[in-house]
Amino acid sequence: MLEELEIHNLGPIRSALIAPAGGMTAITGETGAGKSMLLSAIRLISGGPSDGGRVSVGAQEAWAQGVFEVASSPAAVAAAREAGFEPEDGELFLSRKVPASGRSRSMLSGRSVPRSVLASVAAELVTIHGQADQLRIATVSRQREFLDRYAGDEVALAAYGKTWNALRAMDERLERLSSQESSMRQQADYLRESIERINRVDPQPGEMDELRARRDRIENAAEIAEGVTRALGALDASQVVDDVESSSAADLIDHASQALRAIHVEGVFSELADRLDSISTDLSDVVFSLSGEVDNEASMEDLDAINGRIHELDELTRRWGPELSDVITWRDKAVYDLEDLDASPEKVEQLEAERAQLLEAAKKAAQAVSKRRRAAAKELASKVTAELDSLAMGTSKLEIRVAEREQLDATGADDIEFLFTPFPGSPQLPMGKSASGGELSRLMLALELVAAEKHVVAGGTVPPMTFIFDEVDAGVGGKAAVELGARLAKLAQSAQVLVVTHLPQVASWADEQYVVAKGETKDGSIATTISQVRGDERVHEIARMLSGSESETSLEHAEELLKSSVLD
Repeated sequence: MLEELEIHNLGPIRSALIAPAGGMTAITGETGAGKSMLLSAIRLISGGPSDGGRVSVGAQEAWAQGVFEVASSPAAVAAAREAGFEPEDGELFLSRKVPASGRSRSMLSGRSVPRSVLASVAAELVTIHGQADQLRIATVSRQREFLDRYAGDEVALAAYGKTWNALRAMDERLERLSSQESSMRQQADYLRESIERINRVDPQPGEMDELRARRDRIENAAEIAEGVTRALGALDASQVVDDVESSSAADLIDHASQALRAIHVEGVFSELADRLDSISTDLSDVVFSLSGEVDNEASMEDLDAINGRIHELDELTRRWGPELSDVITWRDKAVYDLEDLDASPEKVEQLEAERAQLLEAAKKAAQAVSKRRRAAAKELASKVTAELDSLAMGTSKLEIRVAEREQLDATGADDIEFLFTPFPGSPQLPMGKSASGGELSRLMLALELVAAEKHVVAGGTVPPMTFIFDEVDAGVGGKAAVELGARLAKLAQSAQVLVVTHLPQVASWADEQYVVAKGETKDGSIATTISQVRGDERVHEIARMLSGSESETSLEHAEELLKSSVLD
């Protein structure tokens, strides 16, 4: 949701700050006052093209910034995180600087980013329905995306995407096999010989460390034996000498414990005796461990074998190391790579059989997607056509064609086309080529309304989005204008809506209203101001929109219009 839009030195707007309502916000003002600059600012922060000619006269640069609440928009948060940004307090700042001459600068939360990053994040937050912007819906890809969102095809699309990716990977593998050259065959020979050599040695994880430890023990056997013997003699001489006259450490500790227990006076003596018993137990464990080392000796033949094995492993690590684990990892990867380099007829035949199975699975998955798309297309077109009747387009009709084809691609096996008939007898023409700017805006409003209603009825939530409508009221008046305002207000129950309008019947439905006005500044130049109107000020603005004046009659009519513009 757009929480705040700030603009400086953009066209006639020297400085403006707008805080749109969470529901519906109307932007009104006389023709030529500069309402289009608001849309220009939003296009800029959405990653649209910049134009230094729109910088205010006498200013060095224009600047626009939008503050968006994104806590309820997982897609926008994901897009920001992919670009390396974490929202602060659930907000993202999208801004753009446009110099009078030179390249513009895009920023996300205060840090410079490519314009494409700004566009990818804004795409999850803002949808502009203006004459220039909504021509994008005329593209096949946008129409397919809209239909898939309406159909709720996430599971079916994911299943198809998985099979399609597997099929493409197999095609690439077969292509590599069919086009492999002599160098690849040489590479295959090298891998095969290397794998055989490593397998002959058969290195085991951690083997080198174990062998080196054993070698160190053998090479220092005399020193180890002497040290162990002396330690045992000091701790428990009976372990190394049969006839022992002197007491060892173990005996002395036992004697000390017994002497303390012989004291029949309460105090610390029994506690100290317990501690000595504990030391004696630990000492016994040490003696037991050391006694097991006395006979643990290896021969020189063992040393020769160990050195020979270490030499073999060293040879492997010098070529495929530096560590033995690297050798094993290289060998395992080489086995897989060799499969791709093996272009034997049997291998190719096996892969082609696997490809046939993948193709059949992809076709079945694509058929499941097509079935859901056809059902959604019929439902969506019918409901949008019914919705158009309340938007002063009762003779218009939308048809959505889903034509299945043999050739698969990343999106499935369907050619999708939105066809619009503006009036009876008119030929069906692709959407975007058969409607005026106002008609296209109302058609998009109908599409968004039906899509939002579907999510609500299904018990889901409408993806958080800020919708901006321009020219939606072109060619509309009277009762149809009132209904148009009501439909915008209905959409605003599940999304944020900003509408640029010259109709009081539309503006009266808004939760907040901003007036764009052009006037003379202190220095005699012309500038545009943007101000929020509430209470009596709003009544006066609605009256001006109704009759061009603020007479008593128009003011009464304005108050009546505002009171009646409430959804049931």
